[in-house]
Amino acid sequence: MRHPDVPESLEGWWILHRMFTLDRPGFESLSEKKRNRFTSDAAELFRGFEESDDSDAGFAQLLGHKADFMLTNYARTFDGLAAAQTLVDRLDISNFLIPRDSFVSVLELGLYEATGKIHAELAEQQLKPHSQEWNDAFDAKLREQERNPRNAGRLWAKIPQRRYMCFYPMDKKRGEGVNWYTLPFEDRARLMLDHGKIGRSFHGLVTQVISGAIGYDDWEWGVDLFADDPLVLKKLIYEMRFDEASAKYAHFGEFHSGIQFSLDQLGVFLSGNGVPQLNLSR
Repeated sequence: MRHPDVPESLEGWWILHRMFTLDRPGFESLSEKKRNRFTSDAAELFRGFEESDDSDAGFAQLLGHKADFMLTNYARTFDGLAAAQTLVDRLDISNFLIPRDSFVSVLELGLYEATGKIHAELAEQQLKPHSQEWNDAFDAKLREQERNPRNAGRLWAKIPQRRYMCFYPMDKKRGEGVNWYTLPFEDRARLMLDHGKIGRSFHGLVTQVISGAIGYDDWEWGVDLFADDPLVLKKLIYEMRFDEASAKYAHFGEFHSGIQFSLDQLGVFLSGNGVPQLNLSR
């Protein structure tokens, strides 16, 4: 984008969250042979997603009345998400999965600090803004960010294998009284730096995946949090509420929370015979 007021970002996986209610009575009315076949066919498709370098799939049993099951698809391309959605919808088991919600986004690393440095460095070089030389230099510095091993690892990491999860969408407020987008770039960068410090204080306890949805869905961002202890999710989100970037400028959508489970536990979830487990050997 190269606009001095707009933070650049790096993008990785395209992400599709889909939340369903399971028509358990309908599924259980099938013969055992059909139930096993439908489960096996779904597992085969999902295994293909997991084993491919160009995709991934995650499964979570959701708690509460909003939905029972969340399927998360990762894909290298936007078209890949469309293909995944079509393949899932063709499954026989889909006749018993009632759509409740969805979210389309792309994994995003915000570059507030880097964006400011790039503009400052190019100004020091006295390059004319948006000239070909300036654009080439700007793009070269962004490619340096893409090649940074830490960034590359985050952009293309598979779905975190931690037992407990929550997902929620959010916006930055843009009303007449409080508007994030009218703040000077320097103020927004400072607020996001302070906001990030809270997340980093939970390093090792929570894995966070931020995805951008501007232009793709009703909210601006999606947030996935994964932890080995469900209480940690509450403590992180609560502490962040006191941060100015959240307390003053954030608006949150519905939260979905639950437990992740492994593909080999799909039958356990569908049958309702116990709580499906997460195999950490993946």
